Amino acid sequence: MLARRATQRLLEIRQAFRQIPQASRSFSTALNYHLDTPDNKPDLPWEFNDANKAKVTEILSHYPSNYKQSAVIPLLDLAQQQHGGWLPVSAMNAVAKVIEVAPIRVYEVATFYSMFNRAKVGKYHLLVCGTTPCMIRGSREIEDALLKHLGVKRNEVTKDGMFSVGEMECMGCCVNAPMITVADYSSGSEGYTYNYFEDVTPKRVVEIVEMLRRGEKPPRGTQNPMRRNCGPEGGNTTLLGEPKPPPCRDLDAC
Repeated sequence: MLARRATQRLLEIRQAFRQIPQASRSFSTALNYHLDTPDNKPDLPWEFNDANKAKVTEILSHYPSNYKQSAVIPLLDLAQQQHGGWLPVSAMNAVAKVIEVAPIRVYEVATFYSMFNRAKVGKYHLLVCGTTPCMIRGSREIEDALLKHLGVKRNEVTKDGMFSVGEMECMGCCVNAPMITVADYSSGSEGYTYNYFEDVTPKRVVEIVEMLRRGEKPPRGTQNPMRRNCGPEGGNTTLLGEPKPPPCRDLDAC
């Protein structure tokens, strides 16, 4: 009796998840399992194109022949670039075949790293840093501005397929917080770029979106005209010359 109730409850939960629209599913972290859809199921054919087959060979050349599985991350990245920014299960199966491992070994990697998207993204995938320094500096307002301007929720794709907005953990430029990343899949793997836009404001991220929509290339890096790279506004105030060597040792003797 108890087992029957548990089975029935499990079926109800699975049915509830099947009713969730694909666009609202998290790209990689919330649902670490696969549900077949018309454009994402194992029996759909998928293979690397001719240009990327050469890249696959080059990637594999970096590893001993008996350690092909070490190439799983760069091969998944290449597959994602080719497939417009996301990884269908058939692409993961193709990678498993190349490196000669069971598909589950590839699924484990694709579901662990948030940089691998298992649902469709826009041609321009905008990632807002949500870690503490950026959050303190206004990343929530940055995300709200993007979502409101594009008329989507987090992890949804705009109706024209151009944009999607997600969150990413620390991007390593805390001194230039807040910041976003733009993964550009508009030209496939050949034209793929992944650029940081730092010191952004709600107004500036909207301007960046509109520049991308017009096919322009907004300047990457800091968006604060008073800063140069990671330096302070107005220029450096310290370290203006050659640093003095430490007095405790003779550098020339090293």
